[in-house]
Amino acid sequence: MKVFYRGERVALVREGLSAHWSRAMRAWVADQDRPTPERLPAYAPELNPVELLWSSLKKRELANLAGDHLADAADATARSTHRINHNPQLPWPFLAHTGPTIHPNT
Repeated sequence: MKVFYRGERVALVREGLSAHWSRAMRAWVADQDRPTPERLPAYAPELNPVELLWSSLKKRELANLAGDHLADAADATARSTHRINHNPQLPWPFLAHTGPTIHPNT
């Protein structure tokens, strides 16, 4: 990370879950000159691109799904993952909506 983002400000964004902020993690961050830890508000789905991704999945592949088995939901989830992974432009709106400046590799 230090080599890739040399000279740039890097933020480590975390949510409030205590498992994501263990003593070991706090010690590691304290030993670094970067990243700067930033904590998300208690509930801020609009700041979390994964929440937007799940929202897309629930509106398409999982919408009105009434399967007989858990495997039906797993299949729908696999289809959505395939849809998102095979469209290189699709993940960027999820990130852009959260507000950070995005500098994709060109």
